[in-house]
Amino acid sequence: MTDPRRDFHKPVRRPSGRMDRLFGAHDPAEAARVAHSTAAALLSRVAEDPDAATVDRLVEFTRRHGIDDLAELWSQAPARSLPGALWRLYLVQLMIHDDPQTSALLYERGRVEIHSVDPVVAGAPVPAGPDELVALIDRILRGVFEGDFAVALERAAAFCRVQASGSTHLADDYEGTEPERATTLTRRALRLSTFAGDLSGCAALWRLDALS
Repeated sequence: MTDPRRDFHKPVRRPSGRMDRLFGAHDPAEAARVAHSTAAALLSRVAEDPDAATVDRLVEFTRRHGIDDLAELWSQAPARSLPGALWRLYLVQLMIHDDPQTSALLYERGRVEIHSVDPVVAGAPVPAGPDELVALIDRILRGVFEGDFAVALERAAAFCRVQASGSTHLADDYEGTEPERATTLTRRALRLSTFAGDLSGCAALWRLDALS
């Protein structure tokens, strides 16, 4: 299976030279340790100071600047781990902020076609335009810091499943006339479905106190 990370192009800086020296190919075990410890520290930071201003600063910072070097470390973590979950949430947020129009198109088509409670779990308004989807993913991200982490993961997973449904059905529409576009949409649907499974798995592990 193709690596799901390759379908999302993240507009982030290259890791710093110092980070490359410390956590490059020379010491993958140390890179893994730092990935897990920084992910845990980010969540615990808000748990210790859960006021709205702290959450606002974190959400706004990730929205405007991403989390660059940390994200590079998290990207190498197992899918069903704490840094792996944060990495996937980060990519979903980037996907929506980078192209909210396409995200809205896929979400609305998926909402109409999918036969599950996922649109309700995700929590987007009906219909959901670009601005509404941007607001939705920011609310989900807030839930990571100030609510039930498992619920935030499940909402993100539901969102991915709705988007995957939309991508699949649009791919079918374009199969006969624009096969390359259909292929791109099919690939995107696979990535989103994979992310949904990973995020749901992380939510289950979190509830068992087994996500690290």
